Amino acid sequence: MSRQDTKSSGRTALIATDLDRTMIYSRTAMELGTAESDVTSTPDAEDVLCVEVYDGKPLSYVTSAAEAMLRKLTASAVVVPTTTRTIVQFQRIELPGAPWRYAITTNGGNILVDGVPDEQWRTGVETALATGGASLEEVGTELGRRIDDSWVRTFRVADELFSYLVVDPEAMPSGFVEEWDEWCAARGWGASQQGRKIYTMPNAVCKSLAVAEVRSRLIDDGVLPSDAPVLAAGDGALDANMLSAADAAIRPRHGELELANWQHPTLSITESSGIAAGEEILRWMSARVAHGAAATSVTSLL
Repeated sequence: MSRQDTKSSGRTALIATDLDRTMIYSRTAMELGTAESDVTSTPDAEDVLCVEVYDGKPLSYVTSAAEAMLRKLTASAVVVPTTTRTIVQFQRIELPGAPWRYAITTNGGNILVDGVPDEQWRTGVETALATGGASLEEVGTELGRRIDDSWVRTFRVADELFSYLVVDPEAMPSGFVEEWDEWCAARGWGASQQGRKIYTMPNAVCKSLAVAEVRSRLIDDGVLPSDAPVLAAGDGALDANMLSAADAAIRPRHGELELANWQHPTLSITESSGIAAGEEILRWMSARVAHGAAATSVTSLL
């Protein structure tokens, strides 16, 4: 398949989308939702497509309808997968619509260009980290003092940029995330929880900055017009800056932002939760891209 964003593509929008629990779902995440959600349903086995295999086992899925919509969407918009996953973790996914000219991994710490990390972007991120607060080593040392094996299952560093814990939420001390976030905030970092993972992230590493860089490059290359809007989707606290910076954004009715009742003037919220929200997000995006394309066509006739 040819690259999705050639100069002759006629694409009119940039779509920056989170992956896990936004576009793709594990078997457990398929049923995410609140007790009040009556529109959440789990699809039949024949209605889902596996898009990630890990250690020989299927791990992540999209619905068949979502697959078709995502493939169609890449024909009319520049889709940029935007994930907190590391490069290696992202490369396990066979997302419909690939190959991607641009992808953003490691929460904005890396921009992949045709699958290759952009060294100039990464150097800039590392410079910002060095001048923006506490070091990764300092933060890791302090975090190590605050945790123990009774509730922490894994402590990992992601691509030498940030760290995350895999925890037992029921055994985790009450108020840990809030107290840890307070310590981090005074040192140029932040902490947030998404399911069983607790991320400790420097402020210099964020998705919105990377999305803005990709948009600028696409405009400079003539792939997108200068007034092309950014549409964004995500479910976690680490997506909030990307959603608020977009011209229009959507989040599912589940996840960290739902629990916090996070709102923004340009934000829409799905009616569905779980994997059905993934379909709804794609319908929302497709409608806005189609509307923008129609408006562009009318303007060109005037």
